[in-house]
Parts: sequence; structure tokens; C-alpha cells
Amino acid sequence: MRVHDHMPPGHVRTPAYLRGKTGWVERTLGPFHNPEDLAYRHKGTPLPLLRVRFTMDEVWGDAAENPADTLDAEIYAHWLAPVETPHAP
Repeated sequence: MRVHDHMPPGHVRTPAYLRGKTGWVERTLGPFHNPEDLAYRHKGTPLPLLRVRFTMDEVWGDAAENPADTLDAEIYAHWLAPVETPHAP
């Protein structure tokens, strides 16, 4: 999955350093109310929350001290797009 690479204004829960990066779904955590809506006192539509795994090479490139190490992040489905080639090892 690729994290969308846009920078919308307002309350956003997706780390900027992961935007545009490609990882794979480690697991689905279930539906939760969208915190981007809750921040503005809206009801918050339930959305799937996914744990996505990224390699340090993908996140930091040549600056990665241990390129094969991984980082997991919990990201809501509306921030993710499928990619044609799987990234999982």
C-alpha cells in the first residue's frame, strides 16, 4: 500500500514522513471513528484502521542505518492506495 502524498490543512493523523511511502498491511485492526472528524467535534465516520509495515530503507533511503529493519504505523484506510507490485518481503 502507498500512503497518499498530500498535505491537507487541519488535523491529520498520518505522519508526514510516511506520506508517499510504500509498505504492506501487517494486519487490519478494525473500524474506528475517523479522528480527523472527531477533532472538529463531528461524529466521525467509522473507517478501517490498518497496521502498515515499512522498511527503514523505504522511509529513510540512503540515511537508513539498518535498511532491513521495519517500522509499523497505524494508518486509516482513506490514506492508503494499492500499488501494483507487492512490497512485502
